[in-house]
Amino acid sequence: MTHTQLSPQQKLELYYWMRLTRTFDDRMLALWKQGRGVGGTFSERGHEAIGVGAAYAMYPDDVVAPMHRDLGCYLLRGLSPRRIFANLLGRETGITRGRDANLHGMGDLEHGIIGFISHLPQSLPVALGVAMSFRYRHEARAALTFVGDGASSAGLFAEVLNMAAVFNAPLVIIVENNQYAYSTPLSQQTKVPDLVVRAAAYGLPGVTVDGNDVEAVYSVVRQAIDRARGGGGATLIEAKTMRMLGHAIHDGAEYVPRELLAEWEAKDPLRRYEGVLQQEGVADAVELSEIGERCQREIESAIEFAEDSPWPDPATVSEGVYAP
Repeated sequence: MTHTQLSPQQKLELYYWMRLTRTFDDRMLALWKQGRGVGGTFSERGHEAIGVGAAYAMYPDDVVAPMHRDLGCYLLRGLSPRRIFANLLGRETGITRGRDANLHGMGDLEHGIIGFISHLPQSLPVALGVAMSFRYRHEARAALTFVGDGASSAGLFAEVLNMAAVFNAPLVIIVENNQYAYSTPLSQQTKVPDLVVRAAAYGLPGVTVDGNDVEAVYSVVRQAIDRARGGGGATLIEAKTMRMLGHAIHDGAEYVPRELLAEWEAKDPLRRYEGVLQQEGVADAVELSEIGERCQREIESAIEFAEDSPWPDPATVSEGVYAP
């Protein structure tokens, strides 16, 4: 893989966003295990390079529809840890103002983020519609969205790929192949080991990328974004990774072989990139530790802000919804 050229400062920015995502994730899981959370929650662990690399490759006027394991994308695109933690804790200062204590629906169009639609792959046609609006208005912009390996077997996935190809939509679709659709391993849901081959059936270019290599993800997504913005149409990208924890906080993932988790733990995207940065002389262990301490302070401040924020006023329950 030939990576798009990144400066040392950009590499450190990528590391910062991945480290912030991991720190957020670790503290979020700790809160929920302490009983301080509201509802369920999903871990990002193992996916940091995909969400961060993809978001970093986008341009400010592009639009993204992230999933529940794309926390790094939400953060990098402009949702602060304070607003997200307040949302997860059901507070008035959260993005949905206490309407949904989850990542579901957590969007902000001012940052070009479409709220996540829980049932996958329902975000796909929404992102396609956004991409088609850019095409109709002759705007050099792109839409990007994510989908899991399980949802790529749904009929809607095929319909969106076909329509995106036929109408030359400026759309980038990333399949996060993390080996399991809830508790169903990939081998039990499809005979196709490389999901990207499906792109050829619709006349689309398809690219496979190591989902634990943040620079590789950035490179292939930036090329796909540039192609879309330049009128070249849609691209399907398969990012291969591993979901390191269960489907959600309640799921212990006992069905995943321990040796498989150990294999992927050795390819942890954050530790892997730390090694790259030190080997290239971009940063030493002390500098990386300082970035980690900065992230820790930011997340602790966000938690304090969220827990000190007020609960929503029940009298406002009908505000900001489609019907009273």
